[in-house]
Amino acid sequence: MAVNLTVPDRENVYPIEGVDIGIAASGIRKAGRNDLTVFRLAPSCSVAGVFTQNRFRAAPVQICETHLAGGAETRALVVNTGNANAGTGTEGLANAQKTCVELARLLAIEPQQVLPFSTGVILEPLPIDRLIAALPVAISHLSPNNWFDAAYSIMTTDTEAKIVSTRLNIQGHNTTITGISKGAGMIRPNMATMLAYLATDAAVAPNLLRSMLRSITEKSFNRITVDGDTSTNDSFILIATGKNGLQINSENDAGYDALYDALLQAAIQLAQKIVRDGEGATKFIQITVEQAHNSNEALAVAYAVAHSPLVKTAFFASDPNLGRILAAIGYAGINDLDTSQVKLWLGDVLVASHGQRHPDYREEQGQNVMQQDEIKVRIALGRGTAQETVYTSDLSHDYVSINADYRS
Repeated sequence: MAVNLTVPDRENVYPIEGVDIGIAASGIRKAGRNDLTVFRLAPSCSVAGVFTQNRFRAAPVQICETHLAGGAETRALVVNTGNANAGTGTEGLANAQKTCVELARLLAIEPQQVLPFSTGVILEPLPIDRLIAALPVAISHLSPNNWFDAAYSIMTTDTEAKIVSTRLNIQGHNTTITGISKGAGMIRPNMATMLAYLATDAAVAPNLLRSMLRSITEKSFNRITVDGDTSTNDSFILIATGKNGLQINSENDAGYDALYDALLQAAIQLAQKIVRDGEGATKFIQITVEQAHNSNEALAVAYAVAHSPLVKTAFFASDPNLGRILAAIGYAGINDLDTSQVKLWLGDVLVASHGQRHPDYREEQGQNVMQQDEIKVRIALGRGTAQETVYTSDLSHDYVSINADYRS
């Protein structure tokens, strides 16, 4: 059950002019379930992408990277769920390329203008015949109003669709931002096991869009973890269709900050929704590390806490066994850490200071915080001014069951 994850009503999910979406059931995931999604993009669109850093990058990830690096104008995306097409060798690459060739033929564009995406079981051949057979059906359903249905179509073990959509005025231009993501398990930064597609009807210069995407990713999807596993298929695509008259060519342009901030907030929401829907999650946990020497140090501590099975199971049990957090801070790799300067808060409760339990702390205070379904952990290292925040979930019995039964 997702932790306080809200899905907007269909009528509050706004179309993006220049993006049409079609959906079909190919039978790759489950019979009769929508599992194939096609995005058709107008010629005015700029597209940027970031992908997993796992060395076993899936075939579609490799094709996406090649097509984007080649500089061709991206005109279509195609997403299948139920099969990751990862660990599939040359056959997998050939199938990803076949997908691009066939969709390009149907849309009268070039194969290198198509970006393919897959998510699902690793090390299994992609049922390419089923995928190709369903492409005409998806194309026949192309519509600007299909973002809501697409959020469901790209799900695997997700229990809820993950959607953000907003409208705002930037420099006199009515601007729309809509995005969807999927992910629930095998979630860790660089990136998480996730797919995400975020679009705006503003125009952004291609080089600037790539720069914006890298920065947004670092502050959103690269700040989440569920189980510490980095997947083979992670992809985050940012689309600027250029249809509303707002043109952003430089960080110095008047509308840049407003557009960047709105896109960042949308990406953070999508990233947090993934954690809120973490497999078996019952708690949403925010871990902030402050007074660090630098950002990398703050992140090392935050992820040591967020990845600790002992910490995560304590949160699940609502057990204020908070020495586990101190232990994780201690093994985070800061060799010259002065533990006498470290402070730890659970919610607003100061738990530890000067290297030991704070004298005013009472276990019932920790118990009260641990029983909440949204918990904030704050750690001050007392050695600098850098601060970072990551988001994670607890580790429950259901996580084991979901992943043990994933293929059955």
